[in-house]
Amino acid sequence: MIADLVRRAGVSGHGRLLDLACGTGQLAFPLRRWFREVQAVDSEPDMAEAVRAKAAAAGAAEVRPVLSSAEALHAEPGSFELAVVGNAFHRLDRDLVAGRILGWLRPGGHLALCWSSTPWIGEHDWQRALAATVDRWQAALGAGLRVPAGWELVRQRRPDAQVLSDAGFEPNGRREFAIQHRWSLPELAGLIRSTSFLPAAVLGDQGAAFDADLAASLGPHSHGGAFTETLSFNYELARKPA
Repeated sequence: MIADLVRRAGVSGHGRLLDLACGTGQLAFPLRRWFREVQAVDSEPDMAEAVRAKAAAAGAAEVRPVLSSAEALHAEPGSFELAVVGNAFHRLDRDLVAGRILGWLRPGGHLALCWSSTPWIGEHDWQRALAATVDRWQAALGAGLRVPAGWELVRQRRPDAQVLSDAGFEPNGRREFAIQHRWSLPELAGLIRSTSFLPAAVLGDQGAAFDADLAASLGPHSHGGAFTETLSFNYELARKPA
């Protein structure tokens, strides 16, 4: 998906990338090789710190973490070649952010709304057990309000494509990809910590207890210590008029 996005967005190889609501940098780091500078923006201090540590470990001086919400970010007009939002556009003020991104992009620049399937949604026994564990811990830690209520209905009534069009973007189509993936228990625990609804900061000193509960809940459903599913990825591309 990353290579396809780079090709279709026509990136120059020396522009600037904006990754909004970046989490631990799942998009910023795979994309960084095509950009001279990457701004990885997140409102969660622990996510910004995770990006900082990851960049230091990888020698990725071009990746710069920025602690800010997408709505409050200050950026120069026309300063980015590509902007990406991964699994997070529904959590933002879509109209406000779409309009601001349009201003931050250079003429002819692109915005990609990127999405991936989540392992706690699915029909496998281990996925049901994972979903129940996540729900249980969200309730116990009072984290249930970290995702906007009713966001699915809001997007159904007014899809993201309409929001982007209303902001002044030109649609450039949607692309989908699928792969088979085998999760390990530590990978699933790490993925959950990278989310907005149950990050490491919310788990706090309960991290070890959460890991133990996760292992007990999923262990009976593993196959050789692994959990297999078909992962789907997609992105919706939009262009700022030249």
